[in-house]
Amino acid sequence: MDALQIQGGNRLEGEVSVGGAKNAALPLLAASLLTDGPCVLGRVPALADIRTMLKLLAELGVTVDHQGRRVTLQADGVIHCEAPYDLVKTMRASILVLGPLLARFGEVRVSLPGGCAIGARPIDLHLDGLAHMGAEIAIEHGYVVARAKRLKGCRYYLKFPTVTGTMNLMMAATLADGVTVLENVACEPEVTDLITFLTACGAQIEGAGSDRLVIEGVARLHGAQHDMIADRIEAGTLMLAGAITLGDVTVTDVVPAHLEALIQQLRETGAQVDVDGDRIRTRGTGRPGSVDARTLPHPGFPTDLQAQMMALMTVSDRVSIITETIFESRFTHVAELQRMGADIRLEGQNAIIRGVDRLSGAEVMATDLRASAGLVLAGLVADGETWIRRIYHLDRGYEQLEGKLNSLGAKVSRVKAAS
Repeated sequence: MDALQIQGGNRLEGEVSVGGAKNAALPLLAASLLTDGPCVLGRVPALADIRTMLKLLAELGVTVDHQGRRVTLQADGVIHCEAPYDLVKTMRASILVLGPLLARFGEVRVSLPGGCAIGARPIDLHLDGLAHMGAEIAIEHGYVVARAKRLKGCRYYLKFPTVTGTMNLMMAATLADGVTVLENVACEPEVTDLITFLTACGAQIEGAGSDRLVIEGVARLHGAQHDMIADRIEAGTLMLAGAITLGDVTVTDVVPAHLEALIQQLRETGAQVDVDGDRIRTRGTGRPGSVDARTLPHPGFPTDLQAQMMALMTVSDRVSIITETIFESRFTHVAELQRMGADIRLEGQNAIIRGVDRLSGAEVMATDLRASAGLVLAGLVADGETWIRRIYHLDRGYEQLEGKLNSLGAKVSRVKAAS
């Protein structure tokens, strides 16, 4: 099993390009199931989750042509409407095939999904919304079984602005009979990117970027070409790497508007952040000041950057509080940071972090995707050597993160190690 070996204490400096967004790529791939023509997607990142989704689509009968960063999908043939457990168990985003398959083919059988152990993340809203659209839904032997001759437009209010729930219901509504109004939907950039692609395929969707979507169903969707947005979480992780090492890091090919909450928080710590077009330069100007951060749906501070921000706060000059409001079990990295000398106390949804003068290298274990990134950042600034085990989590969401960090002056090695 691979592990990362990090020699801490190196200041990061230079430029690095950000790849396509994993959280945009997965729904875009699933959306191809709605279409009867070739879909060409560009800027597709080379990640474990992407490979899993492509394997799942091929299993469903989609013709997949994967060439570097470009994927061509053809879903006009016979589609098998079952997503089996062995392909779904490691990736929660596989539930995104539920809405498209049901809307286009009238039936679907999808295994309940797996993924990171960061909380229950129930799919109740997905199923309730589809039921409001006329689907008959049952849970049988660990599978969601849904049927509908044709989904019907409806008005549906999401009790929580779930990103995957918004995407699933929106995709289903594109082929429904009549008009669907979805309220209190997620406003994340990845949702807007999916709307852009669906619109290019012939969907009728109004309200992109707002918390209310109006979708007029159409009889069919055709293929289209689309290059996905930059990965704002990868960009944010690299920006925080620059700040924590008192470095000077410029991320390129990004959308700064997607990172406004992080930019504000970094400036509050004393870091200098400059935006120029599609470039963001982050400079650590001294020991970071403390900030209080609260994770919220977009445009608030993203939960996917919470662990990385916590790593920065472990070496701040005062006490910080990070409040996690999205997932109830997303503090599993705290115990690992404590092994490196961090002073963190948990009180319910709050992590109270008293900054220390220095962290020390240790052997730690990644517990989920973003926790992995937080431990990497801690390792970059820790005295001595840090070993991070179970980095298969990291590979689900970051493409060659160690290579990008090393290009900036880090000393990170991927090694084969016993589990």
